[in-house]
Amino acid sequence: MHFGKKIRVLIVDDSILFREVLSRGISLDPYIEVVATASDPFEARDKIIEFEPDVITCDIEMPKMNGIEFIRRLMPQYPLPIVVVSSISDAVFSAMNAGAVDFVTKPDTTSAKSVEDFIRELILKIKIASTANLSSYKNNYILNNKVDKANIRTDIKLIAIGASTGGTEAIHNVLKSLPLNIPGIVVVQHIPPVFSRIYAERLNHSLPLRIKEAQTGDYVEKGQVLIAPGNAHMIVKKIGDRFRVEVFNGDKVNGHCPSVDILFESVAKVCGNNAIGIILTGMGHDGAKGLLSMRKKGARTIGQDEKSSVVYGMPKVAFNIGAVEKQVSLEKIPQAILSMLS
Repeated sequence: MHFGKKIRVLIVDDSILFREVLSRGISLDPYIEVVATASDPFEARDKIIEFEPDVITCDIEMPKMNGIEFIRRLMPQYPLPIVVVSSISDAVFSAMNAGAVDFVTKPDTTSAKSVEDFIRELILKIKIASTANLSSYKNNYILNNKVDKANIRTDIKLIAIGASTGGTEAIHNVLKSLPLNIPGIVVVQHIPPVFSRIYAERLNHSLPLRIKEAQTGDYVEKGQVLIAPGNAHMIVKKIGDRFRVEVFNGDKVNGHCPSVDILFESVAKVCGNNAIGIILTGMGHDGAKGLLSMRKKGARTIGQDEKSSVVYGMPKVAFNIGAVEKQVSLEKIPQAILSMLS
């Protein structure tokens, strides 16, 4: 990522100590300038008007108004990239649903390494957020093409999905429009540990499909979605005429664990032309080469288009190297899947 000018950041947090930690930490990066801080959403609103920041970091638990309600009210009037800074809870996904671009987990402030790692991650996510396409949030997709059951060809055994920044909402939007007899789905979403389980449980409670965090030994089954744990790679193996997942710890690939490429390469190897691969919004290039491998083996492949992507990175690289057979908006991906299955 190259920046012509400094990214102007507004920090919103009710703790004066934590505001100072954030401000000092991210200001060490030559491409970031903290232009203001605020202790609550009402002060933040005034600072937004006064300082016109490029990116906001925002706590969730705050006095007067919580961060989720603040984001929900702010985005229609002042659409700005927001990175949520939160303790571990499913509230971050409510914040993403309200319009936040990404989130980071608050560190253990008694551990210097924890704070250092946190600042490094936050700096990266601020930079990614500064490139985000916020027009995608204006299209709050209400997909009315939900079908309970579809005529599905039996040769397609599974669907593999990869996503990063903006992916938690994109995946939800795709899954909510798929029928219960859809082939088994395996997902890699770049997400921290623990949050992957919370995310899977949240989806499982809100959608008709069966959704869980994947464990080694889980079989890929119709109507079920397996989401890779946030600190482990996931691959698919063929056992007789069925497919089973294996999750394992390993080095980061393309900067990520889990890696979309690791999943897609395994699907290409064991499924050949009996699979569909989908690459969604996200920064970087993870998944592009794996999707190309899938396509070369005869799998059908779909990429999210630029206009509907929060960050058109991973799908762009995949499209440019010829890995994407069909590029469509997020809104049209469920129908593209069903067309390939019919």
